[in-house]
Amino acid sequence: MSEKKASEGIILTPDPFGALAGLHSLPAGPGASPNSAPVIPTKTSQRGQKNTNRGRVDIVRQTAHRGGKAVTVARNFTGIGLAEKQELAKKMQKACGVGGTVKDGGIEIQGDKREEMKRILTEAGFKPVFSGG
Repeated sequence: MSEKKASEGIILTPDPFGALAGLHSLPAGPGASPNSAPVIPTKTSQRGQKNTNRGRVDIVRQTAHRGGKAVTVARNFTGIGLAEKQELAKKMQKACGVGGTVKDGGIEIQGDKREEMKRILTEAGFKPVFSGG
């Protein structure tokens, strides 16, 4: 092997793992036996899994003070920040093909889109409930 000296006195080798070739007592790697299936570790904690019980969310269709236009509002979120509400609102707008906003702690989507909102909130781990008119 050829070694090169750097200006600071560090010795650089072309193969940094060359010294490992002499170690024969190492266990075989994961690709050693072609017949064995990959081992998937079982999860013992719920960390990293989706929370499927994030609380109840009310879905209401409103027309008051909007010139007769319907708006679907999801409200009463518990334990959720503004950033996650905005992310859910964006996902709902894209799925419904309409506009919407986050206002007064709730998500407003234009039109009567209760079923689509229910599906998205269920996927996010909430328990949506239709309430009001």
